[in-house]
Amino acid sequence: MLSAIKHAIEGRHVLETDYPPGKRFVDPHALGYSADGNTLLRAYQTSGASTSGEHANWKLFRIDRAGSAGPTGTGFSGPRPDYRRGDSAMKGGIIAEL
Repeated sequence: MLSAIKHAIEGRHVLETDYPPGKRFVDPHALGYSADGNTLLRAYQTSGASTSGEHANWKLFRIDRAGSAGPTGTGFSGPRPDYRRGDSAMKGGIIAEL
């Protein structure tokens, strides 16, 4: 799953992920590790399920909680204007980022 996410970031591909409470569509921006070693994905969710009720917003996903993640066959144009490189949640290191 990590290689698919990394490829999606590098190619600016929209991802479909099964993440509680259900299917979500996201523009992936950064993949890395938290200080305690969890693998994280920073993405802008464009639609789908949401625990918080915010269906379109920035989200931080723990990869170990995702059931799956794969490209949808569509792309996105690039970083959202409010995106910040060097995500502070990824204190354990960044694998890939826009």
